[in-house]
Amino acid sequence: MSTLLSEHKQPGKKRIINIKGANAPRLLEMGLLPGTTVEIIRSAPLGFPIEIKVRGYLLTLRKEEAECVEIE
Repeated sequence: MSTLLSEHKQPGKKRIINIKGANAPRLLEMGLLPGTTVEIIRSAPLGFPIEIKVRGYLLTLRKEEAECVEIE
């Protein structure tokens, strides 16, 4: 079952299934590739931005970017 990264606020590890939308090229350049495991570190009190760990570094995503990442 897949959902969007923007829908997850609790810490934990997830696997990327697909990157879609207008921000896809930028996200792919940052290392968010299908099949990659990301770890949700924390989110701001209102939900965004969301901080994730991917490929050994921390990355902070805005709501528009997190809505482009489909995870399971």
